Amino acid sequence: MKWKEQMLHLRAYQPGKSIEDVKKLYGLKEIIKLASNENSYGYSPYVDDALNNLDVSYTIYPDGNASTLRTATASLLHLDEKQLIFSNGTDELVQIISRAMLEPGRNTVMASPTFPQYKHAAIMEGAETREVALTNGFHDLDNMLKAMDVNTAIVWICNPNNPTGCYIPEMEIRHFLERVPSDVLVVLDEAYFDYVTQSYDSLSFIQEFPNLIIMRTFSKIYGLASFRVGYGISSPAIIQTLEPIRLPFNTNVLGQIAATAALSDQEFVARCRVRNTVELEKYYAFCDENNLSYFPSQGNFILINFGRDADEVAEWLLAKGLIVRSGKSLGFPTSVRITIGREDQNEQVRSALKELMTEEIAK
Repeated sequence: MKWKEQMLHLRAYQPGKSIEDVKKLYGLKEIIKLASNENSYGYSPYVDDALNNLDVSYTIYPDGNASTLRTATASLLHLDEKQLIFSNGTDELVQIISRAMLEPGRNTVMASPTFPQYKHAAIMEGAETREVALTNGFHDLDNMLKAMDVNTAIVWICNPNNPTGCYIPEMEIRHFLERVPSDVLVVLDEAYFDYVTQSYDSLSFIQEFPNLIIMRTFSKIYGLASFRVGYGISSPAIIQTLEPIRLPFNTNVLGQIAATAALSDQEFVARCRVRNTVELEKYYAFCDENNLSYFPSQGNFILINFGRDADEVAEWLLAKGLIVRSGKSLGFPTSVRITIGREDQNEQVRSALKELMTEEIAK
């Protein structure tokens, strides 16, 4: 078989154990899943209203242009509809961008650790990946610039960064954009943008920097992860160039309807943001009280360093029905990433962690 050589060294994405798997494995009835940065508050009731009153035919292909969702998104963000591209989650958009620009002989620059699909997609296209280590959880923008050369096609900025949650402020992003060569595409991944409490209008950069595309998603604060809808925002010229690579019917009819309904309930989004901030502060206090280091986060998760094997911590919590993400696969072998859940869920996690640390002290 004539496989691409680079494909033979890739691993398929490994999702964590499902709720049903954990129930069976440990004989548990109740499970709290805080491993994938989903919205523990669910989604807007407007979504159920829309899905319960459908007037569609499932035998007909969905609107390949996502017209209703496109109009709603453009209206909310005050954009031209031609500035938007919709995708099957932002994972697909990462693939679309990489397929459009990367090939053998070209390279792409990214932070390390960051969202792993940037590197995965680049390897699929046979491009060189240049990873620049984070500095205290933040992108090292100066060294990322130094890593670029005439063969650099894309630079990826995850803001807030996953898995650290650190957020680059406006002036630093602007100064970076001003120095990036005009033929290098800057991808600003804002999957967690709606959780940010110190945000700025990054969309204003689109007019100023024609080599910029911003990615956002309905999987996080909108609570629609299973519908798989993401989108990109850029100049009409960049969007028009990317469109032929997008599969014709990549967002399904239910996803388009759910996302459109979710957009219309910005009060729900605001409530989730406030609750997330309140619960994050409780984790900060817990860490400070127990001398645990962590990165202050502007996402709906926190990365906590326990100073011991992350898999062991995650497995210990798993046995108690608490699914979190080991940092070992994320580049932080002694840390655990915990999605910020509801108040009662977070209290259970902290109680379990306190028990774990008490046992360690006893030893």
